[in-house]
Amino acid sequence: MMHDEPRDYITIKDDDGNLKDFAVEALFEMEGKSYALLAAEDETMVMQVEGEEGDQYLVGISDPVESQSILDAYQIAVKEAPAE
Repeated sequence: MMHDEPRDYITIKDDDGNLKDFAVEALFEMEGKSYALLAAEDETMVMQVEGEEGDQYLVGISDPVESQSILDAYQIAVKEAPAE
């Protein structure tokens, strides 16, 4: 996969063992938890960041309603306070 912009990329293995590259679009905190917004060509997902600095890992959010509500809240926050 070719990446045109300088970004952080990670490769995620799904439940079927397929590998897919995702760009790390944003890291943010909400209600005391840390999250990563990941994007691929045809998919956007939110994963929870767990662990301590230097030893962090991503955990999938199994509840699609919870995942969508976190994504919606993030989009509202960005719309209200866009980056300069």
